[in-house]
Amino acid sequence: MPYAFDPLSQDHRRPVVDIFNWFVANSFAAYPEKPVGNEAFDRFVAMTRGYPSIAVKDESSAVVGFAFLHPFHAADTLRRAAQITYFLMPEHTRRGLGTAILGRFIAQARQLGVDTLLASISSRNEQSLCFHRKHGFRECGRFIRVGRKFGQDFDIVWMQRHLV
Repeated sequence: MPYAFDPLSQDHRRPVVDIFNWFVANSFAAYPEKPVGNEAFDRFVAMTRGYPSIAVKDESSAVVGFAFLHPFHAADTLRRAAQITYFLMPEHTRRGLGTAILGRFIAQARQLGVDTLLASISSRNEQSLCFHRKHGFRECGRFIRVGRKFGQDFDIVWMQRHLV
């Protein structure tokens, strides 16, 4: 695979924010309606402290995506669950990257004592819903019409995969 996974660092701030803003402007994958500033990167770093986070680089070392795990909830009684997030530029999807990231994060999650992965997905993001179903996630909850973007209502679909 001609891609590299680097631990997320300050060097990735601009490309990560740019990638996220591409999804803000062009899809339902990112929930905001307006572009975010550099502080979004700081929030990503803060929420992933102690959990794996990566920048995905192509063969030219350009950042083409990013991914991370973060706690589902702050309560220590819920530390066995983590939420997974990934954003890969469309021209780099369907190449096994998502599968590689998921496999990597599953191994790392187990080392952290996490045995349940959760994903929050827009009901209008069919590609992500299909990817997660294909990889053993099942819908476990749905908030109906809680979002509105591009003049269209959408649900938040929660998907879950038990690792044991």
